[in-house]
Amino acid sequence: MGVVEWWRRRDAPLLNVAGDTGSGPVVVMIHGIASSSVTFHHLVPLLEAGHRCITIDILGFGDSPAPPGSTYTLAEHVAALDRTIRSLGLREPFTLIGHSLGSLIAARYAATHRRELHRLVLVSSPIYLPPAVLGDRLDRASMGAYFTLYEFLRTNASFTQRTAAALAAVAPIKNVLELTERNWEPFMLSLKNAIESQTTLADVSRVRVPIDLVYGALDPFLAPGGIAIVEQLRHVRSHRVSGVAHIIRPKLAAAVAKVVTEPTAPWVASSGE
Repeated sequence: MGVVEWWRRRDAPLLNVAGDTGSGPVVVMIHGIASSSVTFHHLVPLLEAGHRCITIDILGFGDSPAPPGSTYTLAEHVAALDRTIRSLGLREPFTLIGHSLGSLIAARYAATHRRELHRLVLVSSPIYLPPAVLGDRLDRASMGAYFTLYEFLRTNASFTQRTAAALAAVAPIKNVLELTERNWEPFMLSLKNAIESQTTLADVSRVRVPIDLVYGALDPFLAPGGIAIVEQLRHVRSHRVSGVAHIIRPKLAAAVAKVVTEPTAPWVASSGE
């Protein structure tokens, strides 16, 4: 570990552990942008009878701190997650579940903390690539549209907060979408420095535990070009759930729970990898 990485881990804030219930093999869950651990409202009850379920609010959201001067890069998100997980004193490798932005954070954590994990589950992952690297014209166009939309959202605070409030009012889980003046800076910087500037494809390729990719067929935040590339990796199992979108409603929760309770894929990294 380099000096900069050591100092980042040492100085990282502790995140809020929103829930710690059940007993058995440990499952750690981290949510996405403009949300909190209520994301897993439908999932935890499906797992806690046979697993210890730990839900953690990511940096800047829920009841976790928003440190002054933070730029909310993936490195900062992961450093805070790492310090928090180490504070729990877990003795055995665990399953890590990330939803939306949480899946990007989880992928980076898994790539850099290989001995800590038993398996990685990525749910509703917004995996984006620079449009220029995609060969298909439609994939390039759709990928470019996401970057254009996100730039608009983070540079138009009033519009974005009003839209988020309207969506939150009809969301299927109370408080699953929370975007206010209080967490605007974490939202805006996480969007720019963690989602738009992600390295998730490279991170996933470096992970050395089985990966399950779970997503809804109706998810508007998924870029088909990015998902298709990840699905080709030999240590990734893909689970496309019909009739569901981005939020973890009961049907998507059931699919994720099934993945967690199934045996891991028979994949082992070859020597030299």
